[in-house]
Amino acid sequence: MNKPPADSADPRVGLARERTGLVGYRAKLALDRTTLAWIRTTLTMASFGFGMDAFFRTLRASSPTDETRRMHEGAIAFGAALIVLGLVATVLAGTSHWLTLQKLRRGQPLELSPWPLSITVALLFAIIGLAGLWALFVR
Repeated sequence: MNKPPADSADPRVGLARERTGLVGYRAKLALDRTTLAWIRTTLTMASFGFGMDAFFRTLRASSPTDETRRMHEGAIAFGAALIVLGLVATVLAGTSHWLTLQKLRRGQPLELSPWPLSITVALLFAIIGLAGLWALFVR
């Protein structure tokens, strides 16, 4: 197949230039959506940590036994771990957003991280869950 020469008379050249200019804009919008998703996720983690503590505090107040005291103490530890994980993930997501935005503004190429934030948070969440299970069965 013969391709027509790409010159300024070809209307596709103007369209290609216009679409190329929109790539950076789309990348910034995608970056904003990703950061907002992280904020929702981390707020959910922290809220669940607070809610867990409040639920077991109510349970302990309504039925003050050694078992409810132990469950409340475990809920405090697990809830605090979720709150800390939420705060750390928020800071990391904000930092990642800012660094990526700086690269976009400078026109530097973007590369995928070999160790993404999602995997880091998932592993930390799994470690917290395993520690909670271990504490549940050891007592």
